[in-house]
Amino acid sequence: MKGPTPRRLRHYAAQCLGLRSYLGEPGDGRRRPLIPAEVLLWALLIGRLLREEAFLAVEALVRSSARRALGVARAFGDDALGYFTERLSAPATRLALAQALRRAKRNKAFDGSRFIGLAVDGTTVGRCRKPACPLCRPARNPQGEITGYRHHLVMASVVGTGLTLPLDVEPYGPGDSEYAAAQRLLPRVVRHLGRRFADYVVVDGEMATAPFLHTAGDNGLRVVARLKDNLPELFQAAQRRFASSLPTGSFPEGRDRVEVWDADDFDPWETLRWETVRVLFYRQHKPDGKVFEAYWLTDFPARQVSSPTLYRLAKSRWEIENQGFNDAKNRYGFEHLCHHQAHSLLIVTLLTLLALVIERLYRLRHLHRGTHPRRSAIDLSLQLWLSLSTPAALDTS
Repeated sequence: MKGPTPRRLRHYAAQCLGLRSYLGEPGDGRRRPLIPAEVLLWALLIGRLLREEAFLAVEALVRSSARRALGVARAFGDDALGYFTERLSAPATRLALAQALRRAKRNKAFDGSRFIGLAVDGTTVGRCRKPACPLCRPARNPQGEITGYRHHLVMASVVGTGLTLPLDVEPYGPGDSEYAAAQRLLPRVVRHLGRRFADYVVVDGEMATAPFLHTAGDNGLRVVARLKDNLPELFQAAQRRFASSLPTGSFPEGRDRVEVWDADDFDPWETLRWETVRVLFYRQHKPDGKVFEAYWLTDFPARQVSSPTLYRLAKSRWEIENQGFNDAKNRYGFEHLCHHQAHSLLIVTLLTLLALVIERLYRLRHLHRGTHPRRSAIDLSLQLWLSLSTPAALDTS
């Protein structure tokens, strides 16, 4: 039986995800390259899938006897990767990510889901002691003293489909903010994917402002946003109403019991151009007696999305945390500074997302055909490592 190998994985990315053109010509900005761009690009991608986060580790792989099995045509040093990522096209890489997701949708990867969502959220990566690039932001202790420097970015990810796929990032540096970066990121994502790709965007309370909600609507997306005390009038009105009323519904969710309060006739605040605001409050009862509560606002009409469905759309916001940031940081070196140069950092981040997309679609859709169980991410990584070994020649003497 044929198992996963780097060469088969590359064939899948090129053929099934439509990335052949990008893998061959990824937008190399070097003037007189001695090493083909496709060699360096695939080495970076397969290195991420083998969970080797440093450029030196990739160099060790391509200088070893496993190079042919990796599908890498020639050896090179880590400095070549630094020079290459400083000059690789970010727009071409972003378009490649969008291309892979559009092809996945055409191949019915999301057909089991009624709604496709986009989650947008920020995180911190790449800590250092001294500033070395324009993206370094000071980290301060409670006394206001600078204790180091960090890098911040906003990421967008496909959620709500059972298959979480990160698709783009927008870094922000000193003087910038998560909110401003998200305002730049969302229209670009919709432009690359197409207005009909996703149905809604789910965000935390910091994004629940009129300009961001209008941006989402202008790009054809409904909004599901956490409601907190940064919108005091709406938040207090919802608290007063729901505190004095019985739940509008109750349903099981796995082993939990969920009570919901749902009303779609709240007045919008002064700068919001919605006619009304729908607010959902849920109380989630765990088997061990713990209770979790949250308020959410949306412009989804009740006739289109029921309370249980809206609850699940709101919960899809946690996918970007668990299957996005946590996986990328703990397994794929998302926080590691391979080469501390602003454009290189962006490119390595985008390539990490592309590696995650290829890995998940290959593992959960391509390999999961038939009745056999799905492979775990660590099992696929192990199978790829085992495929690099060269069988020893038999001694017939």
